[in-house]
Amino acid sequence: MAERPVSTLNKPDVALEMTLRPSIFSDFTGQPKVKERLEIAVAAAKQRGEALDHILLNGPPGLGKTTLANILAKAMGANFKSTSGPTIEKAGDLAGLLTNLEEGDVLFIDEIHRLQKTIEEYLYPAMEDFKLDIIIDQGPNARSVRLNLPRFTLIGATTRSGLLTAPLLTRFAVRERLDYYVAEDLQKIVVRSARLLKVEIETEGAFEIARRSRGTPRIANNLLRRVRDYVQVKADGRITRDLADLALAMLEIDQNGLDEMDKRILETIITKFAGGPVGVNSLAVAVGEESDTLEEVYEPYLIMEGYLKRTAQGRVATELSYKKLGLKVVKGSQPSLF
Repeated sequence: MAERPVSTLNKPDVALEMTLRPSIFSDFTGQPKVKERLEIAVAAAKQRGEALDHILLNGPPGLGKTTLANILAKAMGANFKSTSGPTIEKAGDLAGLLTNLEEGDVLFIDEIHRLQKTIEEYLYPAMEDFKLDIIIDQGPNARSVRLNLPRFTLIGATTRSGLLTAPLLTRFAVRERLDYYVAEDLQKIVVRSARLLKVEIETEGAFEIARRSRGTPRIANNLLRRVRDYVQVKADGRITRDLADLALAMLEIDQNGLDEMDKRILETIITKFAGGPVGVNSLAVAVGEESDTLEEVYEPYLIMEGYLKRTAQGRVATELSYKKLGLKVVKGSQPSLF
C-alpha cells in the first residue's frame, strides 16, 4: 500500500536549489560519520569560544560539500563568505577576501584544487599564523608588508584531493570525505524536497527516483523536478512509482541510473577502442566531452558500479558493460550484438 502523499499541493514554484538545502545538521540526511565528527568539532569550538579549525571536504560533485559548509557557518553563528578556486586570479583577489573577514568568519573556497600555485602560497601563513604578507611596488622599491588577520575558518571543497599540494593539505586540521548515498537516504531527501516544492509524492515514487539518482542528492533533486513536470502535464500531479518510471524513461535514465552519456562512454570504449585501454583525452574527444568532466562527473559512478576500470594504460570496459549494452566480444574482431 502506498503511504499518504507528502503534500496535497501542486502549484508552480520558483524554488531554487538553495531552498532545498538543509540549513541545520538535523535536517542533513546521510554521511552519518562525517556529520557526527563535524558536530563534535562545532560543539568543542563553541565551548572554547574559538573559531573552527580549517576543514577540507572531499568527494564527487553534488554530495553536499557546499551545504555542509553553510551548516557549519550557521552552527558557529559566523558569517559565510563563498568563492571558488578559478575565480581567484591574482594574489590581490585573495588579499581582498582575507582582509575583509571578521573574527570567526567562514571562508568557503569551492574547487580549491584549482587555485594557482602562486596564490596558494599566500594561504600558508594566512591559515597557520593568521598573517598575510603583501608585496608592494616592484623592482628595487618592492617591500613586504605583513598584515594581521582575524582568526577565521577556511573550508575548502574539492572533487580531486590528489591535486592538492602537500603543504596546503596538511594545513587542514579536519579532512572529511563524502561518499555516495544509499537509496534509502536519497529517498528521505526526495521526500523532504517534494514537501518543500509542494508536490504530492508516494513513498514508492520517491524510492524510484532515489535509486536511479547515482547516489547523489543533487541529481535526485534535479530528477524530482523533471518528474514533477512530467506528472503535472501528463497526469494529475501526483508522483507514483509507475509515473516516475515513465518520466525517467523519457529522460533516458535507465534502471541503474545510467543516462545517455554514460552509455555513450561505455559504447565508445567497446566499439571504437575494442574495450580499451584508452586514454581519457582520446575518450573525451570521441564522446565530445571535456576530459575533466569525464573524470569528475561520469567515471566515479561507472567505476563504483563496476562498468569501468582505470588502469595504467587507460580506461577499460568491464564484462558488466558488455552485458549492459547487449554486446559480446568476438576474439580478433570488434564487439558484436548478441
